[in-house]
Amino acid sequence: MESLETNKEKKRKRFYFNKVASFCNHIAVVCLLISYLAPHVSPENFYFIAFFGIAYPLIVIINLLFVIYWAIQLRKRAFYSLFFIIIGWSNIHHYVQFSLKGSPDKSKKVIKVMSYNVKVFDLYNWSHNLETRAKMFNLLNDESPDIMCFQEFFTRDSCKFDNLDSILRFQKAKYVHVEYTTHERMNQHFGIATFSYYPIVSKGKIDFGYHSNNVCIYSDIKIGNDTVRVYNMHLQSIAFSKSDYKYAEDLQKDIESEDMEQSKNILRRLKKAFVKRAKQADLISASIDQSPYPVIICGDFNDTPASYTYHTISKNLKDAFVESGNGFGKSYIGIFPSFRIDYILHSKKFKAYNFRTIREELSDHFPVVTYLEVQ
Repeated sequence: MESLETNKEKKRKRFYFNKVASFCNHIAVVCLLISYLAPHVSPENFYFIAFFGIAYPLIVIINLLFVIYWAIQLRKRAFYSLFFIIIGWSNIHHYVQFSLKGSPDKSKKVIKVMSYNVKVFDLYNWSHNLETRAKMFNLLNDESPDIMCFQEFFTRDSCKFDNLDSILRFQKAKYVHVEYTTHERMNQHFGIATFSYYPIVSKGKIDFGYHSNNVCIYSDIKIGNDTVRVYNMHLQSIAFSKSDYKYAEDLQKDIESEDMEQSKNILRRLKKAFVKRAKQADLISASIDQSPYPVIICGDFNDTPASYTYHTISKNLKDAFVESGNGFGKSYIGIFPSFRIDYILHSKKFKAYNFRTIREELSDHFPVVTYLEVQ
């Protein structure tokens, strides 16, 4: 009798627990569906949807856990989350990719392209600055790309931190297009730079309409008989403060905090960044549409593939990672957003091969590199 009562009690508890789990499953599916809208809705209109986009990988994982939970109980409800995950399957391969693609055709023109946020060559980490900078230069020398796009570029007019002159000396890419957004003490310059082995025949900049550390430049590069327009961009960052990062680290380590104001501050910074990036993406997309040449897009978007920024800029273009990458596409080393935010996109005139994320922790970003075969 006691065993029967015990079984009844267990069934009753499981019944109520499954009721709660079912309700939570509904919420998880709704969040997943909203995340599918994020790439298509400008944060200028509905900024809150962008939060679901940036959380997309986590939302997918939660729904997969529900699939496993219901499958263990042999319940048909396992197909509920699975169905909606499959609907958005095309989003997943922007985060995880498995490519069996071979090597480019050596009889065709092949361009090696790199995009790298160099974080001012570790300028402020004085105790290790020379070592880190030297390792970066060694990496560039070993990879020897035909086109290199640097974000958070830094150079000094003289002495050992004249990075512009140093790179020109040891690299085969002797043509350069550099745009500075900040000058300090007249001889220190911060900005963005594109180096090319092929001649740069024209240069331009997209005006965001206000002074900012963020910038997008384009360089028209003559490759044989063809001209290609290369965009190099560093879009609006979240600009977390040290206290924001400390708060995020505490949450990651399960350290209790009741600092509600800090949470609100992080959300405000995210919202501001979402909206600014949306405006920047619209301007860049309009410029790409007007380009008289095929394009190559390199840059730190500061946004994930499930974002309006990525969707807007990548419209009608191919993603080198999706086309020829392997593994989990993480390019940012920091806490948040710890996903792929550095990209190489291209027109259909090119075919990408051997996309790689170089796992060298010399900056807070990994460099990304690919081969583009001219069709």
